[in-house]
Amino acid sequence: MASIPPSSSKPVNWMPFLYIAVGVIAGVLLTIGFNAGLKAWKASHTPDAVFLSKNLSGDKTIVETKSGLQYKILTAGKGGPKPTDADVALVMYEGKLTDGTVFDKSQQPTPMKVSEVVPGFSEAMKLMPKGAKYRFWIKPSLGYGDKAAGPIPANSVLVFDVEMLDFLPESVIRQMQQQQQMQQMQGGAAPTGAPPAGAIPKP
Repeated sequence: MASIPPSSSKPVNWMPFLYIAVGVIAGVLLTIGFNAGLKAWKASHTPDAVFLSKNLSGDKTIVETKSGLQYKILTAGKGGPKPTDADVALVMYEGKLTDGTVFDKSQQPTPMKVSEVVPGFSEAMKLMPKGAKYRFWIKPSLGYGDKAAGPIPANSVLVFDVEMLDFLPESVIRQMQQQQQMQQMQGGAAPTGAPPAGAIPKP
């Protein structure tokens, strides 16, 4: 039986191909990293981000929460419990843009369901005990985001001065409403301890 002659071809040198593959992978990773870095850089250099960064570094009494809400205590208040999502808060407030333009202002004590306002305002109210007055800076993602809302342009930082007058569970307020309605149906006066006019939201 004839033997098979050994191949005369030389072994293939795979190293150049390996270098090319490693180079391609490294290039892809660098591109991904660069794009992510560029995106992060752009996010940190938007007008609202620049303003909030300067705002925080320029005043040591301003506190920033994990969500990015910034606040300053103007009046500490009475201490004790603070509103929750189950409560209706009675507040006085003034809302401005960062250029000082006032876009909203309460004319009388205003009831607000804590869970039914923009996330930043909800978080803000939950920081405040009764009698407190705080100033808040609400970044766009905690406010109206990239959508305009009436006089508020898209991507606006909202600046609020808020005074927490009182708060009660919504269930208690509804019970008080029912008592008022019963008194009115019976031709009597509102029960003692009922909130003033305008303090009870419509059911």
